[in-house]
Amino acid sequence: MRPPSPLSPDGASALDERASSRIDGGRLGVYAALGATAGTVPLPWVPDALARRVRGALVHDVAVRHGLSLAHEARDLLADPSSPDHPRGALAKTVRYVGVRLALRTLTRVGPAGMIWPLRHAIQTYALGHLFDRYLAGGRKQETVRIDVEEARRVRHAIDGALTRALSVVAVPVSEPDAVDDQRDPTTALVDGLLVGAAGVPARLMRRLDAAFDELLASSDG
Repeated sequence: MRPPSPLSPDGASALDERASSRIDGGRLGVYAALGATAGTVPLPWVPDALARRVRGALVHDVAVRHGLSLAHEARDLLADPSSPDHPRGALAKTVRYVGVRLALRTLTRVGPAGMIWPLRHAIQTYALGHLFDRYLAGGRKQETVRIDVEEARRVRHAIDGALTRALSVVAVPVSEPDAVDDQRDPTTALVDGLLVGAAGVPARLMRRLDAAFDELLASSDG
């Protein structure tokens, strides 16, 4: 019996089912925006508490889409906006909060740095959802339905490390299509090239992030 064609109703259903298990960019964007909003609250403890709620809902959402569940400790570890290696407790969080706020206040005097903290939360939230989804879609070797804390710790370390190494890792370049019957004058072509290059920065950074994450995950397997 021949397998269903991708264009047949059965084939289309299978493709739709596989696609629906991945979290889409629009959904991730909403979580990232919520994470950024959490970073704007000018009170100690509150931003971390709100970010933890957003990140917890995100990792749960991703896991469910792959037919998996998270142990309570695994969700807590992935949802914590601080690194698992950082000191915990109210005093440690207050010290970190005051330190970052003082740094931002200093930077604000020399430039518009008010968006650094919300942007940091947004990027971290987006990367968490994207890379956790990437791991569950192709990098997970365990066959258990429930993700335990040790598995979550390995993935979390790879995610945090990927954010640090994304700018230095070498990613496979993607060739851009050439214009067909290009009628632009040199000035327009130059300006277009600059704008198109800027528009491609997020995609290039995501490729670097993916490459760094894959490397770190592979090294942790060894």
